[in-house]
Formats: sequence, C-alpha cells, structure tokens
Amino acid sequence: MLILVLAINFLGTVYGYYWYLPQLLETPARFLIFVPDSPTATFFFLFVLLAFLMKRNAPLLEALALVTLVKYGLWAVAMNFLVLAVTGDLPWEGYMLIASHFAMAVQGVLYSPYFRFSFWHLAIAAVWTLHNDVIDYLFDMMPQYSMLSDYMTEIGYGTFWLSIFSIALAYFLVVSKKQTKLELM
Repeated sequence: MLILVLAINFLGTVYGYYWYLPQLLETPARFLIFVPDSPTATFFFLFVLLAFLMKRNAPLLEALALVTLVKYGLWAVAMNFLVLAVTGDLPWEGYMLIASHFAMAVQGVLYSPYFRFSFWHLAIAAVWTLHNDVIDYLFDMMPQYSMLSDYMTEIGYGTFWLSIFSIALAYFLVVSKKQTKLELM
C-alpha cells in the first residue's frame, strides 16, 4: 500500500511541477523554491514515505509535509471553488485538482499518527510556510489564477489564516501529547 501511495504522490508531484512550468519560467531565481506550492508539499511527503519504507522517521520533513499538504491541499480546493463561483464554470481539470488536492490534505492527516516531529521541527515548518505566504503575496509569486486577480488581497489574508490553521492542526495532531501514536511496521 505504501508503494502505491508513493507512486501516486510521485506522479502528482511531477504533474504539479509541470503545471507550474510556465510560471517558473518567469519567476526570478531567488523565488523558485517557493513558487510550486503543492508539488513541493508532495515532494516533502515523498521523502517521508521513503523514510517509512526504511522503517524510519524524518521529523523535519514530516512537519513540512503535514503543514503544507493540509495548507495547499485546502487552498487549491478553495481556489477552484472560487473560480467556479466567479466565472460560473470550471473545466474538468479544476474538478481533478479539487479531488487531488483534497486528497493531499486528507493523506497528511491520515499519516500524522506515524509522524514524530517536535515543536522545533514544527516551528521550522511554520517559518517556511509563513515565509512562503510573504513571498507569494508581497512579491506576487502566488499561483496564477488570472480570473481571481481582483481578489488577491482577500486570498492573501485567507491564506495567512489557512497557514495558521495548518500549523495549529499539525501541533494538535503530532506535537500535543493527547493524540494516539502509531508505530511503523
């Protein structure tokens, strides 16, 4: 099963970087690492899955994966529904993105009982994620949805709070001692 999840995430990561290619070609080099949000989230998760296959944990990558899978998974779902609300239409790719990105968020939560990151790992993931918001919305590096350009201020504000939610959820699911921990088999 883990191999299947790894393969699906690998294909999704490759497709995600391909989807961002036009924007990456126009992106200043200093921002390149921060632009492809969703594929970078699944890229982190690929390394978590590889570690799991070796019966190991990768705490920093787990923290980065959980926070970004939830954040960008839910963000893409919201943006595609917003496109539908604004334009009255959503191509089939939009529905595919809704399903696949919702699955990103779900898999992060489902695998969280196996994660072993600490508060400090989460703090690093939080800085990464919030810094990414700054890059996206202060330097205009956010994913390009031209039909939503009139709403960038509101989207940026909502994205900040989605980051806070994702960080808090990661804290609750992994760092707090109240949650059940599962062992890698």
